[in-house]
Amino acid sequence: MSTRTVGILGTGRMAVRIADQLVRNGHEVILGSRTPARARTIANELGPYGITAGSYDFAMEAPFVLPAAFIRDGLFDLLRQHRDQLAGKVVIDILNPFNDDYSDFILPWDTSAGEELAKLLPDSKVVGIFKNIFWETFGHPQFDEGVSDVYVLGDDQHAKQAVTTLFARSPFRFVDGGGTRNSRVVERMTLFASELSRRYAYAPRLGWRFLGGPPAEGRVDPYAHLA
Repeated sequence: MSTRTVGILGTGRMAVRIADQLVRNGHEVILGSRTPARARTIANELGPYGITAGSYDFAMEAPFVLPAAFIRDGLFDLLRQHRDQLAGKVVIDILNPFNDDYSDFILPWDTSAGEELAKLLPDSKVVGIFKNIFWETFGHPQFDEGVSDVYVLGDDQHAKQAVTTLFARSPFRFVDGGGTRNSRVVERMTLFASELSRRYAYAPRLGWRFLGGPPAEGRVDPYAHLA
């Protein structure tokens, strides 16, 4: 098993797309499922090289582990049972605490999925990524304004860099979003974006773009005489 192998827990829309991105970036993936036969079918469809199908236990042997199941379906209970196995590993957090109709969160507003995951796995290095885009954006990443930004979150800078490197060739712009505590901001941005995208019939193809430029020092301020 390579030191860059990623074990993915789940075979849903995000899991499949991220697995494909990783393999295209030259990494190995263990696609873990409660039903390994489903994982084998997906692995065979994605291609014969780079993806190995197996159980959750097998996927958690990888140095990078990416849980891709829903919190509302008992994911935290599963991870709690494997806390010792995940100690010392980088856990890649793509979680948002959505309810079943994506209209609200199942966690209180003074925390986040990222923070709760870090509390649950204190001996792991939790890095948030891909929390602010939805599954269809992977297949159609180019918007009129450019590609979506993806915010990378975590308290261990080396782990953040390692995760960013895993996806360096993916068609997104990766932005350092600060510490794990900022997950509560990014997750709420995603909830808001989900509401907006349904209103304007964009869902589920959506993303965020951080715009800015150098300060206007030395430039003419047309409002200077008024301020």
